[in-house]
Amino acid sequence: MRVLVKSPLAGTFALSLLLLVAVGGWLLKDPNTTRSEALKTGGLAGGAIVALYALWLNDRRRRVEERRQEIERQRHDLEMRRTEQDRERISDERFAKSVELLGNDADQVRVGAMHALAGVARSRPEYTQTVLDVLCSYLRRPYTHACYEQSGPATDPHDRDGVTGTPEQELELQVRLTAQRLIVDLLPEADDAKAPGYDLDLTGAAVEYLDLSGRKIGKILLRYAGLHSSTNLSGCRILGPAYFTAAGSTRGRLIGSFRCRDTTFQQRAWFSGTIFGAKADFRGATFAGETNFKYAVFAGDADLKDVTFTNGLSLHQTRFGGHVDLTFKQAPKSLELYNTMVDPDQEIALPPEWKLEPLRDGKARIVVA
Repeated sequence: MRVLVKSPLAGTFALSLLLLVAVGGWLLKDPNTTRSEALKTGGLAGGAIVALYALWLNDRRRRVEERRQEIERQRHDLEMRRTEQDRERISDERFAKSVELLGNDADQVRVGAMHALAGVARSRPEYTQTVLDVLCSYLRRPYTHACYEQSGPATDPHDRDGVTGTPEQELELQVRLTAQRLIVDLLPEADDAKAPGYDLDLTGAAVEYLDLSGRKIGKILLRYAGLHSSTNLSGCRILGPAYFTAAGSTRGRLIGSFRCRDTTFQQRAWFSGTIFGAKADFRGATFAGETNFKYAVFAGDADLKDVTFTNGLSLHQTRFGGHVDLTFKQAPKSLELYNTMVDPDQEIALPPEWKLEPLRDGKARIVVA
């Protein structure tokens, strides 16, 4: 018994030999069984014990190997978690340092900090919305430029009339243009169905040549924003609400062209009080939610040809100063017209059921026939 306990292999052979002798001896008592048959049967019985031991030994080895592999897997997972934690720590430190450098007095340092933030977002996609929020907050900082101080309409959105700002204003403008470009680079393509829609909060921001064309956006806020030179949202897919309330004006100056061709607004689009200083091009756009141009001013041409409205439209006290094309592809379910003013000397294209009503001051307003 001690041998069996201390050495399973020796115990197995002893038991096999014992079984061989026992079975062989028992069969030899039968006169009809030959000695060779008895030995053969006893050998088979003893061999079965050895085979069972071999199976048990193989199973034991398998379980040991499985445990070893499990330990290796756990060790690998632990190393991966440690590596991931190190990456997160490095990203957090890099993010915090970059945000701190945005307050540096040197413009090149601020530009480098913005590129570092964009790098964090590219390597860690979960940082993307946070980085966009930081870049947008930088653009919301108070900023003015000498050409923004001019009064009167901007007949050419690309012409600064030879006006340049101070060296500090020009350097800061380059930093702000860098922030705008990085925002565009971090936004997914409009046709990328798997990509999320990131929110942009540019409330009160002063932006110049803002070009978000062909991008997918979540919610966009441009309330009271100064849209200088030109703004391009053509081909965008805007998933959330879009607010342009009172955008486009700086000290009474009507500024910038506004391009919004083939753009899809999946929720409400609010342009109440927005000032369009040059041509506003909405041709082919789709407005799936409530759309509001209440008190909006179109100082230049307004092109809304082939626009699709699947909900309500408000043109309450909207003013059109140039050529107007309101021949929609799909008319809104509900319409609000009240003192919607146009210049009758300009080319006006209206739906068949609308007409112009002349006023005493030489102006005209749109009414439903």
